[in-house]
Amino acid sequence: MAKVTYASLKLKTNTDVKTVDFNGKNIEVLQYLPIEDKYDLVNITLQEAKEHGVYHPVKLDALFHLNLVYMYTNLTFTDKQKENEMELYDALQSSGLIDLVVSAINENEYNTLIEYLEVLKEDCVEYEESLNGVFQNFITHVSEGSQQISEIMKDFDTNQFMEVLNFAKATNGGRDIE
Repeated sequence: MAKVTYASLKLKTNTDVKTVDFNGKNIEVLQYLPIEDKYDLVNITLQEAKEHGVYHPVKLDALFHLNLVYMYTNLTFTDKQKENEMELYDALQSSGLIDLVVSAINENEYNTLIEYLEVLKEDCVEYEESLNGVFQNFITHVSEGSQQISEIMKDFDTNQFMEVLNFAKATNGGRDIE
């Protein structure tokens, strides 16, 4: 079998864009997002959509599509505009812009991202429900709690504490406080 060198293939990452018109503006939509950017898109979406240890499906959908717009298009947003992402999502979704962007993305590319998101979400949930996940969560919370206790103890005045105890004992008829 004859060997073929990688260099002789002259491969390049696909940088094709599809241009769509929205309200008279040309919006460029990438047809391929490099894998590191896909990795970031999926991970950022999952991190932002987690509320009280649960992936909220509404936030997951909204943030996924917002991140899709951020990373696949030439649209730019100010920090002020990004402050309320749910409001930004509503504007983009209700105007039809998100659907236009999604329809301009290569279908296989879009479906692959959805699959990555779902698989990673399920893996994260499974891990968090496992013994290792529960233990890691416990360690994190204990660590956070010990830092808070440490902060409280920095300003703790034992003399004031004893005065409060003596006052409580006096109001309790001289009996110890339990």
